[in-house]
Amino acid sequence: MNLVSSILPNPIEYLKGVGPQRGELLRKEINIHTFRDLLEYYPFRYVDRTKVEKIAHLSGMEDFVQIRGRIVHMEVVGEKRGKRLVATLQDETGRLELVWFQGWQWMQKSLRENVAYLVFGRLSQFNGALQMAHPEMDLLTEETSNGRQHLEPVYYTTEKLKARGLTAKAIGKLTRNLLEQMSPAEIPENIPGPVLQQFRLMPRAQAYFKIHLPATEEEAKQAQRRLKFEELFLAQIRICRLKIRRHKASHGFVFNAVGDTFNTFYNDHLPFPLTGAQKRVLKEIRKDTTTGRQMNRLLQGDVGSGKTMVALLTLLMAIDNGFQGCLMAPTEILAQQHLKGISELLKDMPVKVALLTGNVKGKARKEILTGTADGSIHILIGTHALLENEVKFHHLGMAIVDEQHRFGVAQRARLWEKNDTPPHILVMTATPIPRTLAMTVYGDLDVSVIDEMPPGRKPITTVHRTEFQRPQVMDFIKDEIRKGRQAYIVYPLIEESANMDYENLTKGYEEVKAFFPEPKYYISMVHGRQPQEQRETNMHRFVTGDTQIMVATTVIEVGVNVPNASVMVIESTERFGLSQLHQLRGRVGRGAEQSYCILMTGNKLGKDSQERVKVMVQTNNGFVISEKDMELRGPGDIEGTRQSGLLDLKLADIVQDRAMLAAARESAEKILEEDPNLELPVNKPLHDHLATQRSKSAWSKIS
Repeated sequence: MNLVSSILPNPIEYLKGVGPQRGELLRKEINIHTFRDLLEYYPFRYVDRTKVEKIAHLSGMEDFVQIRGRIVHMEVVGEKRGKRLVATLQDETGRLELVWFQGWQWMQKSLRENVAYLVFGRLSQFNGALQMAHPEMDLLTEETSNGRQHLEPVYYTTEKLKARGLTAKAIGKLTRNLLEQMSPAEIPENIPGPVLQQFRLMPRAQAYFKIHLPATEEEAKQAQRRLKFEELFLAQIRICRLKIRRHKASHGFVFNAVGDTFNTFYNDHLPFPLTGAQKRVLKEIRKDTTTGRQMNRLLQGDVGSGKTMVALLTLLMAIDNGFQGCLMAPTEILAQQHLKGISELLKDMPVKVALLTGNVKGKARKEILTGTADGSIHILIGTHALLENEVKFHHLGMAIVDEQHRFGVAQRARLWEKNDTPPHILVMTATPIPRTLAMTVYGDLDVSVIDEMPPGRKPITTVHRTEFQRPQVMDFIKDEIRKGRQAYIVYPLIEESANMDYENLTKGYEEVKAFFPEPKYYISMVHGRQPQEQRETNMHRFVTGDTQIMVATTVIEVGVNVPNASVMVIESTERFGLSQLHQLRGRVGRGAEQSYCILMTGNKLGKDSQERVKVMVQTNNGFVISEKDMELRGPGDIEGTRQSGLLDLKLADIVQDRAMLAAARESAEKILEEDPNLELPVNKPLHDHLATQRSKSAWSKIS
């Protein structure tokens, strides 16, 4: 059917039983604007009202039951607030007491003795006898005498909707009104026939009818399965098409050679052999830069896995091909650390490296801008300062963004505009993203993973301690300081309660000072409310070893590399998510010595907090932790996903349905490989469906 003749785009107020006031409420409360929105407002569970039980057969072990019988007696009992209506229901096998504590006056007027009803409700025990409180009462008709013909769907509703009579049952009635008006032809198929057959999927129109009015649980399950697959499959088709378009449309520089700079460094100056994972990622990058298309690659790697070395070797590839490279970091201290590390590695090589941040002023700034513009500076490292209009490159071929989730899309895009032909892009993150989420959120990027740690690196020992054990924890820190080591003590940060956080931190700082008095010990304090200059100074004192302890909020989650620090104490661990705990733990374990992470909590923990602590103690693997984090918190809370617009799934769950997501991805890739423009007759349903959808342009700009 032509979409113009469909009723699905109609505003919801035009549906029988809605009207302007209810329509406005449905829009505000549950985002239902059109008939289509109501059709896609799925039930969250079902009640089986297809069976009718006999009273004598009830054991009391049932939950909800349905009975057919007559009311043979009714009376109001109790005094004042204890008043209630009690009715006796009788079928051919026995009697059951029904009771109403609320709204009993209305029920007393509505119910009639010696009239047959279909009664549905939850059983309970009272004085040794079975009873049903506040049951649903329907007059018995030919249609309902043997129960409903389908399972009864249950829909989410809100208090405001209930106040206007839009209960779960009323929403179900509106949905039935809609389905009665609709023809199956208004829901054309959108998945190619071979895919439907391969996965044994129910036809689309049938799935919409059956998800709202299933005859059996199996029917409901198959309808859900079909519609979940559709959501995931269409999302993957869109993402894969973006990737294909990007590869076709985006011209990039060709790096023809791996030349003297790269080879000299690799053969003579590499401080340690690369891991297999690092070599694999470099091959992927090398392949990307020879195609004539712009590389747009996400590099995931746990803290300490060697991403920076891959970044440096990638920059040397650019230099060998006559290009410049830049590396952008989210904080000044992290940019300085990159400068220090890269300059040290390249000290015997003819490669000029410079740093540009907001604090580089006057003559020094002018020299850097000139060197960048004339090409004499080969690698420019910096913060957001790299994005400024006055920063012009002679020939920028490779742009690398560290901790990419700290930069907004628009900010990152300004780097790409530094040339007429955009540079190759490598975005790096130490926040491991579960494979299922990466497939969805970063699906139009090429993803590389460093899943191997350099040899000889000692795993961080993680332990859980409670408030009772604080003196022993402080003694342990003293032992480590005696060995010449340093320690972090980190307090949680809740943005909506900045004052309370500041009080907690200053109180904690005073407690730490009581355990570690000056002049024997020196402590840095770092938090977000300090002026940036003071914060950078305090961090710098810890980096250089002038202070042995850093008391901080999570501002140090990214951006401090102190190989001498061997202890990370995380206060109020229960207030952190798993990925954040893992990031904080990654601040230690950067040197040759054994490092420790101590998770401090109160003496009583909730179930989720216990689970997080258990996972942290058991594993150092960031990818295992990120999967668990997504299971506990849901994908919407994972860093970087909110801006993607991709997780707007009504039925599918990318954690629970990860196998289905992988299958949908594989099917989408196969179809587009054979028919990129969806021109074959077999793909016409998919082509026509996508043509009717509004463009989701936000999806194309995730990197």
